[in-house]
Amino acid sequence: MTKRGGTVRRFVVSKLLQYVFVMFCTSVIIFGLVRLGPTDPVSVILGGKQSTPATIANIRSQFGLDKPVLTQYVDWIGGMLHGDFGLSYQYRQPVSLLLAQRLPTTLGIVVLATLIAIVIAIPAGVYTGAKQHSVSATVLSIIELVLVACPPFLTGILMIWYLSTYMPGVAFTGSYNGWGEYFQRISLPAVCMAFSMIALISRMMERGMADQLNSEYSMVISAKGASRSRVIWAHCFKNAVIPVITVLGLQIGILMVGSALVETVFSLPGVGTLLIDGVKAGDYGVVQAVTLLLVFVFMTISTILDLVYGLIDPRIREGKGGDQ
Repeated sequence: MTKRGGTVRRFVVSKLLQYVFVMFCTSVIIFGLVRLGPTDPVSVILGGKQSTPATIANIRSQFGLDKPVLTQYVDWIGGMLHGDFGLSYQYRQPVSLLLAQRLPTTLGIVVLATLIAIVIAIPAGVYTGAKQHSVSATVLSIIELVLVACPPFLTGILMIWYLSTYMPGVAFTGSYNGWGEYFQRISLPAVCMAFSMIALISRMMERGMADQLNSEYSMVISAKGASRSRVIWAHCFKNAVIPVITVLGLQIGILMVGSALVETVFSLPGVGTLLIDGVKAGDYGVVQAVTLLLVFVFMTISTILDLVYGLIDPRIREGKGGDQ
């Protein structure tokens, strides 16, 4: 028991140290790359207007741009750890306030896309895995391949074209007021982003179910008189869905990162469009904060999944399987 406890402790500490190290390296890279851009933040603050050297020096001092780069980095990280995401040069507002205004859109799209994918992909994967080589399973597999081949932004453009042609009175793009318009605005982007998830999760579920149904233990259970549905749902499904949960968790992080293009296509005020606008304007505060936030979400989900599976499966934490 003591040996096992020590192994678990070492595994958890190792994963957490990896997490901290990756986040630190990422923050340094983001901070450095932002400053390699051609745009001078002072020109962003001044709105492109000409100004006197004294005014420029005052602005650099006010925003801490006259400090050494290392000091600027330490100030930025220290502020982030205390919930201060810095100040947007473009909007003249705290980045935390901008994120609070934009996050509901991005989170709504991600959550709705995930729910759509789960509701459609898992039953479809179970069906095609249990009905392999049937005509219906083949048709579903072809549909999955089509969904994989369609990037979300292209699907979004086609949807907007179709709806503007055949439903011109309904608005699916732009800002919103109230819950009704909110759900109306995020529904199509969520469907677009769910397509690729549906294809991936359904294919994984199909392979998992096929492997489980062809396994020796499921054949033994069937030979003992268990019905086909009981074998599928009471025995095979539980084992087949475990790797799907892992991929689903990672996909949530990927959706957060990939929301920028879809939000741009639908002209939605989300975190993705905030990042793109910040890159265009050379807004250090916005680009740094949003990029690190997206990396934080992805890395946190990935680390939590690694820890959970390491605690469940001793082979992973002992380095005999998985990613360890």
